[in-house]
Amino acid sequence: MKSGKKRRTRISDKWAKTNVLIRDKGLRGYVPLTKKLSKSAISSMLGKYGMVYVKPVHGSLGKGVMKTEREAGGKYAYQVGGKRRSFGSFNAFYGAIKREAGGKRYLVQKGIHLLKYEGRAFDLRVVVQKSPRGGYEATGTVARVAYPGKIVTNGSQGGTILQVDQVLQPHAHYDQRAALISHVERIGIQTIKRLKRRYPSLVEIGLDVAIDGNLKPWILEVNTTPDHCPFAILQDQTMINRIIHYGKHYGVTYKLKCNKARRVL
Repeated sequence: MKSGKKRRTRISDKWAKTNVLIRDKGLRGYVPLTKKLSKSAISSMLGKYGMVYVKPVHGSLGKGVMKTEREAGGKYAYQVGGKRRSFGSFNAFYGAIKREAGGKRYLVQKGIHLLKYEGRAFDLRVVVQKSPRGGYEATGTVARVAYPGKIVTNGSQGGTILQVDQVLQPHAHYDQRAALISHVERIGIQTIKRLKRRYPSLVEIGLDVAIDGNLKPWILEVNTTPDHCPFAILQDQTMINRIIHYGKHYGVTYKLKCNKARRVL
């Protein structure tokens, strides 16, 4: 998506953004342990968590993300896209991971077991914007449900966009759902405030949030030039209209050319 009158501040370095957030005592508890990819890092983290994600430092749309697991019998496996491979030794496994990385910088992140909706994993996308009234507001929150067999929820990889209350309903009663959504949006507001201290020109973010089986939110990623198509394809246009209105107030016009294949169930 391109902007019109004014460019949004793009910070693509996931490692840099993670290091800003973990310095905030109110946010660090929501950030999964993240390290630079190395043989020792992935070995120790798989030993501790059993499942970790390996993702490019610079990347978007879920491209290049790998889900890696320690299996029974001393085996290791990873999945990227729809392809899963298993290895009898750690050395063979790590060599394949490095070949997939292709010389690019990668991170290792503690794996969060996402809640599921109708058997498909989902996460939340929260948009926080500079408000015309001053300060920051969460202007939209949706659920992104992974395409069957995929490890990422991105709409560009077949993910489905649904209302948050719908996907949380099987997991929590009404009051819990309302409290959780408010909690996630407060995390989003605190995130942009913290990042703005390091990147003063920042005016909006799209926060990807995982919810685990204990209904705890985890910050998976912060996008500083988020794609607002997930909101544009919803039948209810309230959130996208608000996002567009707030963007215009700080000089950004969104050219929403959305892939209609990312339909709502």
